[in-house]
Amino acid sequence: MNIVTGAMGSLLPKLGQLLMDEYNLHKRVKKDVEFLRKELESMHAALIKVGEVPPDQLDGQVKLWADEVRDLSYNMEDVVDKFLVRVDGDGIQLPHDNSSRFKELKNKMIGLFKKAKNHHRIADAVKEIKEQLQEVAARRDRNKVVVPNPTEPITIDPCLRALYAEATELVGIYGKKDQELMRLLSMEGDDASKNRLKKVSVVGFGGLGKTTLARAVYDKIKGDFDCRAFVPVGQNPDMKKVLRDILLDLGNPQSDLAMLGANQLIKKLHEFLENRRYLVIIDDIWDEKLWEGISFAFSNRNNLGSRLITTTRDFDVSKSCCLSADDSIYKMKSLSTDDSRRLFHKRIFPDASGCPSEFQQVSEDILKKCGGVPLAIITIASALASGQQVKPKHEWDILLQSLGSGVTKDNSLVEMRRILSFSYYNLPSHLKTCLLYLCIYPEDSTIDRDRLIWKWVAEGFVHHGDQGTSLFLVGLNYFNQLINRSMIQPIYDNIGQIYGCRVHDMVLDLICNLSHEAKFVYVLDGTGDNMSFQGNVRRLSIQDRNKDHQGTPLTDFMGISRVRSITIFKSAIKIMPTLSRFEVLRVLDLSACNLRKSSSLEGVGHLIHLRYLGLSGIGFRELSTEIGKLQFLEVLDLRINKYLDELPSTLCNLRRLICLNVCPCKLVPAAGVLQNLTSIEVLRGVLISLNIIAQEFGNLARLRKLHIEFKDGSLDLYEGFVNSLCNLHRIESLRIDCNSRETSSELMDLLGERWVPPVHLREFESWMPSQLSTLRGWIKRDSSHLSNLSDLILNSVKEVQQEDVEIIGGLLSLRRLCIRSTHQTQRLLVIRADGFRCMVQFELNCGSATQLMFEPGALPRAEAVEFSLGVRVAKEDGNCGFDLGLQGNLLSLRRYVRVWMYCGGARVGEFKEAEAAVRCALEAHPNHPAIEINMFAYSIAEGAHDDDLCEEN
Repeated sequence: MNIVTGAMGSLLPKLGQLLMDEYNLHKRVKKDVEFLRKELESMHAALIKVGEVPPDQLDGQVKLWADEVRDLSYNMEDVVDKFLVRVDGDGIQLPHDNSSRFKELKNKMIGLFKKAKNHHRIADAVKEIKEQLQEVAARRDRNKVVVPNPTEPITIDPCLRALYAEATELVGIYGKKDQELMRLLSMEGDDASKNRLKKVSVVGFGGLGKTTLARAVYDKIKGDFDCRAFVPVGQNPDMKKVLRDILLDLGNPQSDLAMLGANQLIKKLHEFLENRRYLVIIDDIWDEKLWEGISFAFSNRNNLGSRLITTTRDFDVSKSCCLSADDSIYKMKSLSTDDSRRLFHKRIFPDASGCPSEFQQVSEDILKKCGGVPLAIITIASALASGQQVKPKHEWDILLQSLGSGVTKDNSLVEMRRILSFSYYNLPSHLKTCLLYLCIYPEDSTIDRDRLIWKWVAEGFVHHGDQGTSLFLVGLNYFNQLINRSMIQPIYDNIGQIYGCRVHDMVLDLICNLSHEAKFVYVLDGTGDNMSFQGNVRRLSIQDRNKDHQGTPLTDFMGISRVRSITIFKSAIKIMPTLSRFEVLRVLDLSACNLRKSSSLEGVGHLIHLRYLGLSGIGFRELSTEIGKLQFLEVLDLRINKYLDELPSTLCNLRRLICLNVCPCKLVPAAGVLQNLTSIEVLRGVLISLNIIAQEFGNLARLRKLHIEFKDGSLDLYEGFVNSLCNLHRIESLRIDCNSRETSSELMDLLGERWVPPVHLREFESWMPSQLSTLRGWIKRDSSHLSNLSDLILNSVKEVQQEDVEIIGGLLSLRRLCIRSTHQTQRLLVIRADGFRCMVQFELNCGSATQLMFEPGALPRAEAVEFSLGVRVAKEDGNCGFDLGLQGNLLSLRRYVRVWMYCGGARVGEFKEAEAAVRCALEAHPNHPAIEINMFAYSIAEGAHDDDLCEEN
């Protein structure tokens, strides 16, 4: 599915499905369906062309025609889905009384009657849709609608140099930024390395000032080169023209250039540069293939110290520009708060007095939305400055409210959107749809990556690539592409892994505007700007920005029954209509809404089209057995529901369920409760207490992520689980928690003896007493099985030896390590320089029995380190100065260092000396990480307390 083609992408395969013999449609109905399919294929191709043209270049009649066809495609898919749901639903095995043969016979008779009735309904619906489609086609012919040719080049200059009338106004560009870029251009080291060709690619979001920065550096250093060129490329380049422009700018005025082909121009450029020291800037590259062609001209290594700079919005393009070890990628950063303020005020208040007090607060609020993007700052400032006059404050307030809503008509802001839209129209159609979907989130939202991708899947935006590829993994590829194209901003966790994203306010303004025009999503935030519903509503986002939502009740709007997706944020739950009003709902997200005293989930069993149900953090105590009626449900998110203790046995009916996220809660005992969930890929939070359920895990062959908890475990239960685990060959993430301390070590022993970790395993987390011999056995047996392991968390390890440290340090992909030991451990553990080469977050807490020593060069990429120090052990082993190798080492530290200092058996003066020595070494670190030293007068194993010695800093 995609915004420009409506439901066409998913509808056409379903029409083909209807033609299959298993549905036994009447011959006349089949003929009508075939007619619809062929007609819609033609319209689908035309809609794709329409979607490649910016709205301001579309004829009004084309827009009307496209809207009609899109709307009709949604209606058609709703009709087809209703038929498929009714017919396919008859095959779902619901719990019934096997002792009653009469009931079985009765149910079969009712099923046959329903099928006949359903076939009659689909015949009538297809006939009606055919007539509507013929009307749309006839209207198009009468009005001579001509779909525009999308191959015509867009004429607007995407670099928008006109907006930067005075480059010196970009106060944040000059100074630190150009110094950083020039540092990358000047090779450090010997003369040979300095004289090699050096390439730097400047990459970043549209409007950050890449072109201006490149121009500033170009003007500063161009005099040091024999020849120089600054050539813009743009979105619709002609390679031959680009090559000619480079030659002409370098000073090659030959008149025959226009007659040469691309290969001849590359050869001529190569020859021209062979014995010259050159500086070339190629600005605004959009296409990797274009760069591949141009780059052949710069393949010579004349060792004259030449420099080549490229700028692009696409990170993948920047990587293709910098394939040599000498090359660098420079990621553009936003302006600082102070620089943004100076730039904004200088454009509006040219005199020295600065910003008047009455504009201070609204000015700060506007700058917050600009997010340090020079293009946004200059454009909005220009909208607020009218000649020599500054617009009155109430107009500032109006502009502030309009930013992010996509409804403002100010000419300057419309122009800014048009500039930013170049990146949007350069996206493939499926990525356009996924990006526009982000307008369902309020501004400044932290958007969880996995939840977003699952919603894309449920909406039908994600399509299978290779046969058998998980739709989630395809969606993850979409997400990463949007990051690489600078359309969304990644959010990283503690080890540098991306777990979510944000949408820049200027991008949010753009996609809200595009969504509003295409009637893709209706956003209700209480502002009153976007409360008018025209036509059918397909997607709703109800936000609590103003927390009032006064006015017409949502139930009064026409077309509410055709809503396919509804996302509600917090207090806005109070205006949600009853679920019975939604006939074709596919996505229902009520995460974080308070439903403990609400009846909002009454009738959820009637939502038979539902694919995604988000109930995370809503606080209810019981999940209705009606959940089993949602036979097409793919995602059920019940995280952060601490009051929910039990999942109903009707869960077994959800044969299409792909993802189940819960807080630890148990399944109602029933045979087969898991074995029917054969589509499931993600299962988090299930509490296992019965052997029959542990054994059924072996049927879930598609599982990628499994996080489970055992309660009151037994050997039989563990054996059943481990035998099942051996059948799960796609596991990427495994977390096991066990409440029974007495028997949990038996589970780890079984894992070591019988389970071979699959090569896909990336995360392993154990919350139970265990021996590192299990992990040691896996690695010694075949280290390749842990070659992709990036996260290893082991709590309550019984002992840690130097051999264990070195074996784990050899895992090449490991980025996070957390080991906590509560038992006897080797007295000295050395973290060597040849291990843990990719480690970002390191934690090794071995209590009072051990001291750690860091070799020079150890943990070269670690940003956060946490470790323990046994003061008495260090003193007894001769380390009187408490030198742990911290001074001058761990050069990547930037976030924090946390030390657990165990002082049991040591004198007061000794542990104070240890604390002072460790703190002094850490305070000398050039990156100044946060330092936390926790002191305890006991070992973890002893559990003894001494209030006189216990201290925490």
